[in-house]
Amino acid sequence: MHVLENKGSGQIMINRRLLITLLTAFVSNSLLPVSAAQAPAGIRVEKLNYFEIRVSDIDRSLAFYQQMFGMPVQSRSDDRILLKIGEQNKYMAIRPLLSGEAPAITQLGYSVLNYDLENQLAVLKASGFQEIDPPDITLPGIENTMSTWVKLQGNTPTLYFSDARGLIVRLTDPAWCGGQGPLGNTCGTPEAVSPGVIQLGEINHFTSFVNDGAGANLFYQDFFDLEIQAYQGPNSPVTGIGDGKQFVMYAGPFPGGENAPANIHHVSFNLDGFIVDDILGRFETQGITDRGERQIGPMMHYISLRMPERGGVEGGTPEVYFTDPDGILVQLQDTTYCGGGGYLGNQCLK
Repeated sequence: MHVLENKGSGQIMINRRLLITLLTAFVSNSLLPVSAAQAPAGIRVEKLNYFEIRVSDIDRSLAFYQQMFGMPVQSRSDDRILLKIGEQNKYMAIRPLLSGEAPAITQLGYSVLNYDLENQLAVLKASGFQEIDPPDITLPGIENTMSTWVKLQGNTPTLYFSDARGLIVRLTDPAWCGGQGPLGNTCGTPEAVSPGVIQLGEINHFTSFVNDGAGANLFYQDFFDLEIQAYQGPNSPVTGIGDGKQFVMYAGPFPGGENAPANIHHVSFNLDGFIVDDILGRFETQGITDRGERQIGPMMHYISLRMPERGGVEGGTPEVYFTDPDGILVQLQDTTYCGGGGYLGNQCLK
């Protein structure tokens, strides 16, 4: 059981996931039939299913991602376009920059098994999160640490929280598709689109830079009952999600101390047939050029070879990166990639 600091109040708090589970089980067994009382309590995440980016030119970004990956538009609203990733319920939202903002990945999302918004909200509040009104979307999460809120998107209530390090996380039902209804799972047919030059599988992972990487790793492993599935260095655990392929990494501290805002450094997709030279060739057809010795900027690609001291293979596990028109960083890996060893990075602990 981990001891966590509630930075908002200065208090020390003991994680109460086990206590919540026991209390919920007691209440459930008192009020519900046996079959219903056996449903698991707390928050059990299923998959990474969502992220949002903010961009300087929404039409340009839409064209870029559709030409690259053939992502169909699932829905449109006044301020967002929701794109579908692959064949499952995985999505990327694009929204325009607002005053004072810079391009970035703003939040990530999990689907939750046995999703029930009121239950998950109660777990968050019992674990030290304070319920607030939905904050201004331009505010970084560091302004509302250890807070949770419910935001209406159409007629669908959506649950968010900002953790102790300012990382904004969204929780939804596995059937969520950006649509209407209590679960957001009433959706129309995605808009037709031409195939992209690369066909994606799904979201593979996120790497987040935070003011306390070790603390973030411990919190998410404990709070969501997740396990380490690989190490990319002695102090760089890979926190697995769901099927043992998806994961999130938390690194830090970085300059700025405890007031440094969380930064989702990059998102990674996976794909079948991870052939490096073929992928780089397809990048070039879209105007994404080799970074070489240049400082990283928009529309560049490069390869990082993860060596054995970082959990890679002798000679380096190749990790392919590119930047979009705003310089947002994206990684591509094989569908078997789990952040571990071997040429494909698919040798993990489970």
